[in-house]
Amino acid sequence: MPFKKIVRELRGRNKAIGSRRGRSHIAPEGSSSSSSSPSSPSPSTDECSEQSIWVDLPPELLLDIIHRIESGQTLWPGRRDVVACASVCRSWRDMTKDEVVQVPELSGLLTFPLSLKQPGPRDAPIQCFIKRERATGIYRLYLGLSPALSGDKSKLLLSAKKVRRATGMEFVISLSGNDFSRSSTSYIGKLRSNFLGTKFTVYENQPPPVYSERSSSNRKLPPSMRVSPWVSSSTHSYNMASILYELNVLRTRGPRRMQCIMNSIPVSSIQEGGQVHFPTEFTNQGNKKNKKSMMDLCTGNMGGESVVKEPLVLKNKSPRWHEQLQCWCLNFKGRVTVASVKNFQLIAAAAEAGKNMNIPEEEQERVILQFGKIGKDIFTMDYRYPISAFQAFAICLSSFDTKPVCE
Repeated sequence: MPFKKIVRELRGRNKAIGSRRGRSHIAPEGSSSSSSSPSSPSPSTDECSEQSIWVDLPPELLLDIIHRIESGQTLWPGRRDVVACASVCRSWRDMTKDEVVQVPELSGLLTFPLSLKQPGPRDAPIQCFIKRERATGIYRLYLGLSPALSGDKSKLLLSAKKVRRATGMEFVISLSGNDFSRSSTSYIGKLRSNFLGTKFTVYENQPPPVYSERSSSNRKLPPSMRVSPWVSSSTHSYNMASILYELNVLRTRGPRRMQCIMNSIPVSSIQEGGQVHFPTEFTNQGNKKNKKSMMDLCTGNMGGESVVKEPLVLKNKSPRWHEQLQCWCLNFKGRVTVASVKNFQLIAAAAEAGKNMNIPEEEQERVILQFGKIGKDIFTMDYRYPISAFQAFAICLSSFDTKPVCE
C-alpha cells in the first residue's frame, strides 16, 4: 500500500473517531494512490466513510465474524487477532468490547489492558509468573505457567521498577516494560512502604477534576490560556489496599504473617451472589465520563480514601510444620518448587464475618492469591476473584522488599 494512502487513512480515521457521529473508516481500495498528480483532489472523509466496506457491514455478519475469531483464539499471541478487530473502527471496537469479549470473571481470559483492573475468574485462577532483574530493579509480570513452558508465547502484562526513597521503598507499576515515567499513559499505580517495611500501601493512578475558586476568573482569559477543569498537571493516587506485616524479629514467631485490607473491595463480594464493581474504561485519558464512573466505583472523596465501610481482609494461610523435612509447608499444588520466605497463600479473613454475613465456609478457605519461587529470580503468581491482576501484582511486590523486623 502506498505511503500517502496509509497517511490519508490514518488522518481520516482520527477525524472520524473525534467527531460526534462516531464514524470511522478505512479508505477503500479505489482511493487515490501516490501515482496521482498533486493537483488531483483527494477524497473527503465523508466520501470514504460512505464507501467503506468495513463500517457498513451488517451487524449480524459483523457479530458472527468477531465471535468466530474470539472463540478460536483463547491464548496469546493468537489473542492479538481479537485486539486487531477492536482496532479497525469504532463500530468494530464497540461490537468487540460490548458484545463479544467478556470480563475475566466470566471468561477467564485477559484481552485488553482494562482486564488487568477487573476481578479474576471465580472457578479457576489465572496463572502468571514474575521475572526479577536484580541489576535494574525491574519486575515483569507475564501471563503463562512458567518461562520454560510458555517460551516466547508468554504475554507481558505489567512491569514495576523498584525506587529507593529516604522514607522507604517504592514500586512504580506500568503497562510498559521500560517506560516508568509517571507522566506516561502507561503508568497505572504504585506501591509504597514505610521505613521498616512493615506496612505497604497500594495506590492507583487517578487524575481528578480540578475545582478551584479561581475557575470563574478562567473565563476572562483568552481561550489559549484557559485551564481545563478536567485536566490536572499532577495525577492523584487513591488508596486501593494496605498490606501489613506482623513484627517478627529473628523469626521467633515462625514464618511471615501478613494481612491485606482491600479498601476497594467489600467483604460482601465473597457472599453468595456477591459482586465487585469494576471499571469499564481507563481513567487516565482526561475525559469527564471516565472519572465520574471510577470515582463512583470505589472512592467518594478527593482525599484518596475508600468509602467501602466493611472492606475485604485477606490473611496468609498458616503453614504446617513437617517433622521429616523440618520446615514449614504449604500445598501449592505443584506451582511452587523452591522453599523461600517469600512464598505465601492468601485467604479471606472472614471467620467472624462469616457468622453474620452468610459467607460459605469453603469460600473462607479458598486460596485467592498464591505466590512462590520456582527458580532463580522466577516466581509464580496465581490469582482469582475478587482481586484483579494489578492488585495481585502489587501484593506480590511487597514480598520482595527487605523486612529486617519481620524475618
